[in-house]
Amino acid sequence: MSAPDAAPSGPRSATPRRNGAPRVVIAEDEAIIRLDLRELLEEDGYEVVGETARGDEAVQLVRELAPDLAILDIKMPGLDGLAAAKQVASERLAAVLILTAFSQRELVEQARDAGALAYLVKPFQKSDLVPAIEIALARFSELAALEREVDDLQARLTARKTVDRAKGVLMDEHGMTEQESWRFIQQRAMTNRVRVGDIAQRVIDRELTP
Repeated sequence: MSAPDAAPSGPRSATPRRNGAPRVVIAEDEAIIRLDLRELLEEDGYEVVGETARGDEAVQLVRELAPDLAILDIKMPGLDGLAAAKQVASERLAAVLILTAFSQRELVEQARDAGALAYLVKPFQKSDLVPAIEIALARFSELAALEREVDDLQARLTARKTVDRAKGVLMDEHGMTEQESWRFIQQRAMTNRVRVGDIAQRVIDRELTP
């Protein structure tokens, strides 16, 4: 690991660029981990638009910069990662990836209930980081698509379960990843100008295959 830069006194943000790369805000109170995250992300083509050591500043950055993804550590001053995730998720501001030093089921369930779409246990490798990010981004896209199509919350939950079942069919029977499964469903829905839930049901009924 390279030596960390001096920790900033407040949140750091970059001028937004429009280069098509997924835009990321990092909130991690350990400077060396924050620096390593930035390096790993930029090496893989992501654009880090803001970073902070505090949870409350993370929510502020996400609101101001509108990133695609917020990476939040669980334990931070100001506001813990779960509380920050809940605010970001409830306002549908960005996909949320939670970082934690613990892998207990209870903590993972709390992160999920707070709105995290993926989580990563420290220490992690780049080979763990990128798939977790792509899962979070894909799930956020999925939720956004369902919200556009379905206003009623209960109907949205039903549609989400149908899409999850369809993804399971595509993954188990056709060897697709979760991201590939969602893209298949989404693209077919766009091509046929129907709802993703309708395409998902056709996949479950084995009427539609890749």
